[in-house]
Amino acid sequence: MDSERHSRDCAICSHSEREHIEIEFLAWESPTRLARRFKISRRTIYRHASALDLFEKRSRNVRSALEKIIERGCETAIGARGLVAAVEAYSKINSQGKWIERRETVNLNELFDRMSEEELEAYATEGKLPDWFERTVVPSTHESE
Repeated sequence: MDSERHSRDCAICSHSEREHIEIEFLAWESPTRLARRFKISRRTIYRHASALDLFEKRSRNVRSALEKIIERGCETAIGARGLVAAVEAYSKINSQGKWIERRETVNLNELFDRMSEEELEAYATEGKLPDWFERTVVPSTHESE
């Protein structure tokens, strides 16, 4: 369907609350709830979203869906595991909707090079590392496509 015909025939395009409907759809509001609240059909919502490529925009906004799960975690039956999984996923998705794997890496050679003679001796004789050694972590971020 062409965009001119769609906008002419679409109940959402001519709706006084069009902007709110689209914003809430993009924020992962349930199409069933939107249909009830704005007195339109779910089919109309899906047809409108398809005509305007709102599904693509919505998919990049997964963080919004996860925020809802996290906010309502104590009020729903998803359980602790589901809530922790949502928090973990939320922490790995950046603002562009890309999954980011965060890993910590340590270059042990550089750390040993920083150790003083006394610290190296303590490590060699007692196996004791200095306090600063164990606290030192170099985080790096890797994007997963």
